[in-house]
Amino acid sequence: MSDKTKFELEFVIHASPQLLYQYIATPSGLSEWYADNVNSRGEMFTFIWDGSEERAKMLKRKSEEFVKFAWEENEDGSFFEMRIIVDEITKDVSLFITDFAEDDEVDEAKMLWENQVSDLKQVLGST
Repeated sequence: MSDKTKFELEFVIHASPQLLYQYIATPSGLSEWYADNVNSRGEMFTFIWDGSEERAKMLKRKSEEFVKFAWEENEDGSFFEMRIIVDEITKDVSLFITDFAEDDEVDEAKMLWENQVSDLKQVLGST
C-alpha cells in the first residue's frame, strides 16, 4: 500500500439511495458537485477543476451502493470510495467516504470532502 493515511468520513444525506447513486457514479452527477466538469470514456473519468484535469479509473461499482476510483497518477494503491449506507432501522441514508492523503494533508483533505459534500447536499436539497 502507501505511506498515505487512510481516513473515513460519514455524512447523513436526505435523499434516496437511487438518487444519490446518480450523483456519485455518473459524469453529469459528479459535475454537479464534485468537479467543475466530468467526462468519461468507459471506466476512465476525467475530472476538471479550474482548467486542470485529473484522470481516475472507476475500479468497482455496485448500483445504489458504492463507487470506487483510483487516480491515474498514483502508484501507491490508494483509492477513494463513496459508499451509500442505509440504516436498517431508521432508514437514514449516509454517504461514507474512504480516501487517502499524506499525513500532513489529512485535515485539509477532510475539509475538502466536507465542502464537496455540502455542495452535494445543496444540489439534492438535503441541507
